[in-house]
Amino acid sequence: MWHPFRALRRALPHRLFGRSLLIIVTPVVVLQGIVTYAFFERHYDIMTMRMTHGVAADVAFLVDLSERQPDAAQRAALLEMAARNLGYRISFVPSQHLTGPNVHKAPHINDVLALTFQQQLGEAHSFSSRIIGKYLDLSIDTKSGTLQLMIPKERMIAGNADIFILWMVISALVLLSIAIIFLRNQVRPIERLARAAEAFGRGRAVPDFRPRGATEVRRAAQAFLTMRERIDRYVQQRTEMLAGVSHDLKTPLTRLKLQLAMMGDNPDAEALRQDVADMEHMLDEYLNFARGEGGEEAKSTDVSQLVYDAVAAAGRGNSPGRMTTEIAPGLILPVKPNALRRCLNNLIDNALKHGSKAMVALRRAQDGGVVEILVDDDGPGIPEARREEAFRPFHRLDEGRNLQSGGSGLGLAIARDIARAHGGELTLADSPLGGLRAVIRLPV
Repeated sequence: MWHPFRALRRALPHRLFGRSLLIIVTPVVVLQGIVTYAFFERHYDIMTMRMTHGVAADVAFLVDLSERQPDAAQRAALLEMAARNLGYRISFVPSQHLTGPNVHKAPHINDVLALTFQQQLGEAHSFSSRIIGKYLDLSIDTKSGTLQLMIPKERMIAGNADIFILWMVISALVLLSIAIIFLRNQVRPIERLARAAEAFGRGRAVPDFRPRGATEVRRAAQAFLTMRERIDRYVQQRTEMLAGVSHDLKTPLTRLKLQLAMMGDNPDAEALRQDVADMEHMLDEYLNFARGEGGEEAKSTDVSQLVYDAVAAAGRGNSPGRMTTEIAPGLILPVKPNALRRCLNNLIDNALKHGSKAMVALRRAQDGGVVEILVDDDGPGIPEARREEAFRPFHRLDEGRNLQSGGSGLGLAIARDIARAHGGELTLADSPLGGLRAVIRLPV
């Protein structure tokens, strides 16, 4: 069903600058439209009526003069004097009267002429009118003939309409220019804040950001800086705590390893050595998960080369032909290289662990704003309903494909955490190879 308000919202500007400018410009345009309408409908018409009324009074006086002066010579002299004083072209055709229907091609002044003639002459006089260039050609019937006048239009029609419109347009352009400059200066700090928040969400440093602009914008910017400090402090405290726990636990594990080394080779000692190695591995993964590569700075990196190196490193311990690649060259992005390499290693290890072959692809999405890294395998896959469950930290899937078999249940959790630290996302889908596809999407 079509909703007019929804259509209107889609038609409105999406940016704050455009909407603010629309809020300012719309009342100005509406107000000028109302003023223009009032001017032309009221002032302009009133002025025209008053000017036409004055001209009609002059014509009525000339008609009365020509009717009261029967002598042709004196009448001509008086009309000539009136023409000089009034600025009209006046001629009198004796013994000639208007016949047939009157021609009125100046309808906006005919009513005023007819009313004035009737009021001042006391009776109706036939007349015809038409516009010829800059003049009104007016013929009026009198008792002794026809009085013909060529009256300048400027004597009856207000001629300042174009000046009024010009001033309105100029004033509107000046106001619009001032509004654009003012709004641009007000919106720019908000745009800086948005860029800083976006960069922080992608794990990139924003060293030169400072609160600027209006009081409300400064408060929002200061709140963003405070939030960023709290998040950084939280990550640092979590890392330090886990590092301390790891260090404290590794000390007794080291003593156990020394004691096991002195026990010699026997089945019981070998089982204990394996348990100790598993505990060390789990402690390292817990620390990596807590750290999340948060201390690494993002820098411009050749992601194509990084993916190629990760695939080459993973393929050294596997038989040839297990891995294939489709890597688009020359993709440069600001990323944390060590963190992204670790994310790829986790996904490639999972693919090789649960499938007989794997394929790694790097490509730019069709919209050009996202780079995708795809890791496919031909393993048993994960049911769609349980894919989000696979990302839960310390969680192992009990049936189907166990992505974390032999691990701590942190591989996918660490990979997604790294992808999101870059402002991207990690999702799971069906693979064309028949198994699982892991997709990393990184913003450009």
